[in-house]
Amino acid sequence: MNVAVIGASNRPEKYSYLALRFLKEAGHRAFAVHPALRTIEGDKVYASIREIPEPVDTVTLYVSPQVSSRLGEEILGTSPRRIIFNPGAENPELEAKARARGITTVRACTLTLLKTDQF
Repeated sequence: MNVAVIGASNRPEKYSYLALRFLKEAGHRAFAVHPALRTIEGDKVYASIREIPEPVDTVTLYVSPQVSSRLGEEILGTSPRRIIFNPGAENPELEAKARARGITTVRACTLTLLKTDQF
C-alpha cells in the first residue's frame, strides 16, 4: 500500500518519523511529505503530496488542523482511499469534505493501527 505521511519528520523522537519507519517495516511504501526537508534517512521527501509519482492509497496526517485545512484540496485532489487523522490532527471540516468524495476517514493513531494489525 502507498502511504503519504504528511508532516514527516527527520527527528527520531517524533511520531511521524516512527510512522515512516513502522510503515516500511510492515511492507508499505511510505512517502514522506514536508516542504522544508529533502531527505529522511536517505529517502526522498516530497514538498507536496502532488509530487508523489504514484497513486496514494492512504494519507496519514501529522499536522495541525490549520495546516491540513490549507492542504485540504491538494490532499483530496490525490483521491486517496483513506485519510487517517492522528491525535491532534483532527479536522472535522476536512473529514466531511473527504467523506463527501467517498474517501474513508479514520480518527486513530497510525502507530497503534500498525502495532495491532488494524492498518
